[in-house]
Amino acid sequence: MKQVPIIDLHTAAKMVNEGDTLLQGGFGMTGNPVHLMHALAEIGTKNLTFIGNNTGEAGLGGGRLLRNGQLKKMIGSFFTSNPDAVKAAQTGQVEYELLPQGTLAEAIRAGGAGIGGFYTPTSAGTLIAEGRETKIIDDVEQVFIKGIRGNVAFIRAWRADTAGNLQYRMTENNFNKAMATAADLVIAEVEEIVPVGEIAPEFVHTQGCFVDYLVEAKITLEDLGSSASVSTSKKVDESRMNMAKRALAELKKGDVVNLGIGIPTLVADLITDAHGIILHTENGMLGVGPVPTDGGGAMDYPVNAGKIPVTALKGSSYFDSTDSFAMIRGGHVDTAIMGGLEVDEFANLANWAVPGKPLLGVGGAMDLAKGAKRLIITMTHSNPDGSSKIVPKCVLPLTASDVVDLVITDLAVFSFDEGKLTLIEIMPGSSLAEVRAKTSAKFIEKLKY
Repeated sequence: MKQVPIIDLHTAAKMVNEGDTLLQGGFGMTGNPVHLMHALAEIGTKNLTFIGNNTGEAGLGGGRLLRNGQLKKMIGSFFTSNPDAVKAAQTGQVEYELLPQGTLAEAIRAGGAGIGGFYTPTSAGTLIAEGRETKIIDDVEQVFIKGIRGNVAFIRAWRADTAGNLQYRMTENNFNKAMATAADLVIAEVEEIVPVGEIAPEFVHTQGCFVDYLVEAKITLEDLGSSASVSTSKKVDESRMNMAKRALAELKKGDVVNLGIGIPTLVADLITDAHGIILHTENGMLGVGPVPTDGGGAMDYPVNAGKIPVTALKGSSYFDSTDSFAMIRGGHVDTAIMGGLEVDEFANLANWAVPGKPLLGVGGAMDLAKGAKRLIITMTHSNPDGSSKIVPKCVLPLTASDVVDLVITDLAVFSFDEGKLTLIEIMPGSSLAEVRAKTSAKFIEKLKY
């Protein structure tokens, strides 16, 4: 049986050369090879192209390399969670490229599988697709994405055996499995190394043939950043909770449902076993339960797409990011509920960018908007300046075109009956007159009293 060399952090970090493309596993700080990243920060190797879902957090993981000036380019899905990354990108300090989360995961999987690229409907008609080849396949516009490979991959697993077989824990799989296949040199940071044979074959998630070196390093609470614990003192105003309750009323028993960050996450707190709803989170979990009540964090619990620790219901399962987005794009998610910045008369959605604002990341929104069977948007009816978010035509960068099925705001509920924006319900505390006054889009009224 193969014997994979076990090395120390410093030796591993020295294997990254100036100018290399570095793949880094993890979703936020969960499943993040933080010790390898910090060792690389100590060495100071520069001019690196960093590829990961996000650039760690401020001063943690990839965020430490960024502060050190070691990165020349970042390729990822969601940089907003690290203010340093947003500032570096928007000021031109570091080059950057944004890809939808599912597209990024699939590009890495393709690169690791020896596939040159693929077409996807995700991001078609958006800023992300500008400059890329497009093609109409089965009457659907699709965008060509090239496969991604790196010189070195730093990944994180829970256990490894001496043959290099890896086992991931809970939602720590995420990007790690795909990245283990897509680099010339793969170094796995693990919590524990055991003799070969101690990981049963059915529990091997990444096979030893993909792994070149092992490093043993223990995770601490400090390594987990914002996912280290969860607050039990969440306060929610009545109007936001009313939107969550109204969204819940749209779900049916047996539905597979994905909840975006913000108002949609409140729906999870309302779901009981009696509802029979199966929550999906794009970082690799089906069967998401409520947040833990003991204040515990990602050391003991899985995390959701908002990087918030959650519990696992009976029958839950874990998987990697490529499988997660295959579920989404393949039409296996019944309903997606996500936030919005604008929805227009043509069922178009904008929810990922505002020019001039410190937002930089599309996450899984584009994949979900295109792939879910039904899309519900929950958002406040108006911007802080009083302007309407339900508009004649979106002016903010589009997430997807002709995808919205229902809009729930603090004032009203709109559907798209026969392609027409239609007011169907007034929310508690509002009135028809207020909805008319605060909605700039034209709409039909079919109120259900």
